[in-house]
Amino acid sequence: MAEQVSVRAVRGAGMSSIKEALAGWGDVAALLRGGEDGALVPVVIPRDSRGTRWLVLVWLAVWSIASSVLLRLADAPMLSTVTLVAGIVLVLLAAVWWWRSSIVEIEEGTIGVLTTFGAITGPGLSPGRHYLWHPWKRVAYVVDVTTEIPYSAPVLSSPTNENVPLKSIEFFLRFRILDAIKFVQTIGAGNFDLVLSNSVQDAIRQRSRQVYTERAYDLRGSDVKDMQDLLNRQLTPYGVQIIGCNIPDVQLPEEYREHLATRERVSKERAAYEKEWELARKRRVDTLLMEIERSKKVRDAKIVEVNAALNKARQDVAQMLEERETEAQKIRYEIETRARTNLVAAQGEAKAREQLATAYKDNRAVLAYELARRRLDVGALLAEAAPRPVIVKTDSSGGTDSSALSTLLLAQLLPGLGEQSRQVLPTVRQPE
Repeated sequence: MAEQVSVRAVRGAGMSSIKEALAGWGDVAALLRGGEDGALVPVVIPRDSRGTRWLVLVWLAVWSIASSVLLRLADAPMLSTVTLVAGIVLVLLAAVWWWRSSIVEIEEGTIGVLTTFGAITGPGLSPGRHYLWHPWKRVAYVVDVTTEIPYSAPVLSSPTNENVPLKSIEFFLRFRILDAIKFVQTIGAGNFDLVLSNSVQDAIRQRSRQVYTERAYDLRGSDVKDMQDLLNRQLTPYGVQIIGCNIPDVQLPEEYREHLATRERVSKERAAYEKEWELARKRRVDTLLMEIERSKKVRDAKIVEVNAALNKARQDVAQMLEERETEAQKIRYEIETRARTNLVAAQGEAKAREQLATAYKDNRAVLAYELARRRLDVGALLAEAAPRPVIVKTDSSGGTDSSALSTLLLAQLLPGLGEQSRQVLPTVRQPE
């Protein structure tokens, strides 16, 4: 009972409703496409006006034919002919009425569920014209099986992970009836509305339990593939398939909304500051890049200057090396010339020395004699220049005169005697 009250409250908040409608064949298409009183109508029960009223004409025709036979037996041929013609006309009218009432036209995109004596028989009538000749066969339901039916299901007071009830969660889905016979046999449109709303609310509450309140807005446009799979598993036994679903909107409680508004404002301010910082950083980076490019240009200019100076230095070095090589070549020529001259002089001197050696070898005996003679002369001169002894007389007692006067006189005489001895020695020439 509490669940039904909750569903009624949600109906007023914008939840879609599904129901089946009873209408004539002319209104079937309008109800299937546009619904009724804001409710979705995927199933229409057509009013069958065929019945067996055409059998009245058949019975009247039988009565007319029987009357014609009796009148013929009573010798009333005129009345017999009239009643026979009336019977035939009634039979024709009954046949036309039967033929016309047996025609059934199924709209494109729908399936007609056929019943015989109230029981569903056959796979269903495909779109187009059909003839139901059996008077107790009729189309009990016309089911839309091609249209993707939109269904909106807002859920109120759905708790989050912290058990905080959200104000509402809008849930939107599209479904399609795949098996019309299974749908009308197992659940029907009215019961399907209740089952679908309960299934959607359970799926949304399971999803909201997985999120925190401060991140509840993340449910907007989030991936709900798991919810779609869950709903398909629950609704496939009824011949229904969920084509797509999403969460377009989430409403938070007022206090959390204000809190999130403050957070969003702070987040926006932070984003603005980050953007401003990013612009400043970008300007700084651009300035640095420009300075780097300028430095690169200066560096390239200096590299060009250095390369030019290097090339000039190479040219100067090459010229200097060439001059040095020329000077070295000149010096080498001078050295070679001087060496040749010295070689010639050395060869001449060697030759002269060789000749002198030959002459010296020849005059060796003469030189030996001359040397011996000169040795004798030197020895005689040395003997003549030999020092003479100086005798200093003392007193008779044999003691030494140690007076100061005698010592002084002796010191003055001895150098003079030495000089006289050296003057006597002649200068001896060394043999050449």
